[in-house]
Amino acid sequence: MKKTICTAVLLSAFCLLLSGCSGSAGTTSSPAGTDAAVSQSADADAQQSSIDYLVLVNKENPLPEEWESTVETVHVQNSLGDDVEVEKKAYEAYLDLKAALEQEGIRVDLDSARRSVAEQQRIVDDFTEKYGENYVKNYVAVPGYSEHHTGLALDLYLNIDGEDVYLNEDMVQYPEIWEQIHAKLADHGFILRYLDGREAITGYSYEPWHIRYVDDPAIAKEIMEKDMTLEEYLGRLPVSDVTPPKEDADGFSVAIHTEGLGQIAYAEEGETPEFDDAFPMQDALLDLTGDATYVFAAKADDGSTFLKWTKDGNDYSTDEQITVTLSEDAEYTAVFEMAE
Repeated sequence: MKKTICTAVLLSAFCLLLSGCSGSAGTTSSPAGTDAAVSQSADADAQQSSIDYLVLVNKENPLPEEWESTVETVHVQNSLGDDVEVEKKAYEAYLDLKAALEQEGIRVDLDSARRSVAEQQRIVDDFTEKYGENYVKNYVAVPGYSEHHTGLALDLYLNIDGEDVYLNEDMVQYPEIWEQIHAKLADHGFILRYLDGREAITGYSYEPWHIRYVDDPAIAKEIMEKDMTLEEYLGRLPVSDVTPPKEDADGFSVAIHTEGLGQIAYAEEGETPEFDDAFPMQDALLDLTGDATYVFAAKADDGSTFLKWTKDGNDYSTDEQITVTLSEDAEYTAVFEMAE
């Protein structure tokens, strides 16, 4: 996930970069015509057929126990020089998708794909140290419960006029391009995984760059044409809360947003909000009970200017840093203006 991981994205997280990907599979084969080669090919086919391309991995469904020892992957290098690991068949389909997009003048590359459970644990540990447990709870997938473990989830980035565009806040400036990309996904067995407005089902905010390989184009087309989440297609809607516990009278949620021209940071009262340019936060979701006081801070990107904070659509403050006592559902937005 390119820069971010999130229930309401943030980091925009983890969208690790991509643009013109090149590389080769890290596998070897026996000389053609030998019994070993035939046996190896049969083993590979058997392994490939054992993959469930409709596997559901989300906040409630962990990666199947045998998955990591079964999945066949390749390692490729993207235009940024990063190593990206992808499930073999998903990568082949991605190359077809990439070629089809290039015929329309759209260039993409792979930011990230497979992350092992161990790697996800390192991310959790790092973010817990940097941002605290509450932040990690809201934005970072629990190890073993990230779709990126499968190798079937791919984060894309763009190349615009020869320049790689891989930061979330930059990529969201091209909605028309993402629409063109999404229109091509199903033809190659991909779906858009995290739909806008479906956070209560998927547990994550809208990510136009996060696509998921399901193998069968017919299935992919049905999902895309009906504007469904994978959970809805499989009939496996969440049975426990993946968003704030609305039924709990003492529980409430506070959303914090930017509009793509800056970033935000927050901290409990008494602590200092810290920005991280490597993983800029654009959206946050706090699950709270009881009164809590937080400090929200806004930071404009180059070429933009901070204007104000709004609360539930109404003007709230022109201070870049505000201290707010939270006791009910609310939505705060840091509003920025792009310089002409």
